[in-house]
Amino acid sequence: MAASKSRLGRGLGGLIAAASKTDTAVHPASASNPVAAPAVAPAPGFQEIATDLILPSPYQMRREIPAEQLKELADSIRAEGLLQPVVVRRHGEKFELIAGERRWRAFNLLKLKVIPARVVEASNASSAALGLIENLQREGLNPIEEAYGYASLIRDFDLTQETVADRVGKARATVANALRLLSLEGEIQGFISKNMLSVGHAKVLLGMEEPAQRMLLARRVIEEGWSVRMTEKLVQAKKTGTSTSTPATGRTLPPMEAAAVKNIEKKLTSHLGARVSLKHTPKKGHLIIEYHGNDDLQRILEKLGVEA
Repeated sequence: MAASKSRLGRGLGGLIAAASKTDTAVHPASASNPVAAPAVAPAPGFQEIATDLILPSPYQMRREIPAEQLKELADSIRAEGLLQPVVVRRHGEKFELIAGERRWRAFNLLKLKVIPARVVEASNASSAALGLIENLQREGLNPIEEAYGYASLIRDFDLTQETVADRVGKARATVANALRLLSLEGEIQGFISKNMLSVGHAKVLLGMEEPAQRMLLARRVIEEGWSVRMTEKLVQAKKTGTSTSTPATGRTLPPMEAAAVKNIEKKLTSHLGARVSLKHTPKKGHLIIEYHGNDDLQRILEKLGVEA
């Protein structure tokens, strides 16, 4: 495992080696940040580039960046400075990001006019691979985004799975298993992206050939809170025709926890004027609010402060 991590670090690390030689942060200074620490000169090999001259990478695999995460990063940059400059390549009269889109967006959020950057020469394939490597290193991609990243390298640059695995420092089996996720229906991919289903669940679902059955099972896994093992047993039973029974959840709430859940249900039911059901496990759960007709739904939404 350690060896894999070392390989992963070499690609991007080679580009930003100069930054790792110093613990000094580059602190943004602007009218919007009057209390920032004094700015220091960029390290050798780096330069300050106008934020509006930088274009996002067309090979960015991250589908979305939560607003709260971006705000947290912006607050950190305002307080502590930029610990690692972005990496870009020239694109005509402008620059194209290779690594550091969140940092660049945070600078835009702070309305800072320039950002420290390392300008490198990189082919399209190298740019895409390095961007993917950075996201993998920072654990910023969900499993579906990671799978689309590998697929893009294969499709857009005519690479093999072996070459992609070598580029990003992963085992070929890891790349192959990730790519299999893309054969699942879009809705199931959405469940995985939102951490409603694990990759383990996804692998079990891939064992079912009928898309309609996969969808039904995926929804039931979420609704019932089934473990991977429970899901696996049901799929195996369906394949062999030995049983079609639904596995039990295998977990009974302790008396105090069950009482707390019931108390929450009662309070929500009273507050919303609608029947509420709460299914809870330590890792996940779901809340069901019943309503009768459009008017009742609108009333509940107003209670929740949601504009329809």
